[in-house]
Amino acid sequence: MQYNRILLKLSGEALMGEQQYGIDPKRTLDYAEDIKSIVDKGVEVAIVIGGGNIFRGLKGVGLGMDRVQGDHMGMLATVINALALQSALEGVGVETRVQSAIKINEVAEPFIRRRAIRHLEKGRVVIFGGGTGNPYFTTDSAAVLRAIEIGADVILKGTRVDGIYSADPEKDKTATKFDSISFNEVLSKGLKVMDTTAFTLSQENELPIVVFDMNTRGNLMKIVLGENIGTVVNN
Repeated sequence: MQYNRILLKLSGEALMGEQQYGIDPKRTLDYAEDIKSIVDKGVEVAIVIGGGNIFRGLKGVGLGMDRVQGDHMGMLATVINALALQSALEGVGVETRVQSAIKINEVAEPFIRRRAIRHLEKGRVVIFGGGTGNPYFTTDSAAVLRAIEIGADVILKGTRVDGIYSADPEKDKTATKFDSISFNEVLSKGLKVMDTTAFTLSQENELPIVVFDMNTRGNLMKIVLGENIGTVVNN
């Protein structure tokens, strides 16, 4: 395996599938089966998932809502998604734990670093919900923070695009894809990989990021086997 312990970052929108809102059971099951395939190979998997398919804090601000209140609602949306993914994973036979940065003891464990690492060592998938537990921080920041805390080898950012391009490939047909790129190049070119806080934290801790198309079945396995899938960002 190219990586022994990974942090998989998924957006909430990824769970929508072809829907405009909510959770698509088929897309969630597809993700669960792909995750199971690498767990069966002995890869330790932690996951951070967003909540944009249900509620996004900044959207609430646009509607006149208090930012802190909106962000807390967004954090709760990530817990809903974490529970949905947990159900799908357990449905295909993968032992799973959800840990939340916001205490919801009836549905999730509180985030405890040592306990999370122990779960990973036992072959359980750990899904981190609730973001960082603080407003004004995105789930990208939560993903990098948790990856550092658990000693992940890499952050795998699953998107609907097959890597990082010089421009938005859905809008600019002349955009070119990077197979690999440095943190400094991403900043100098103004490319959007993660929000600035998350990206800087990853750079400072020399934690590589792989951006890839999660919707193509088998890509996750190809990455952990060392195949050249997506775009690698490192120093």
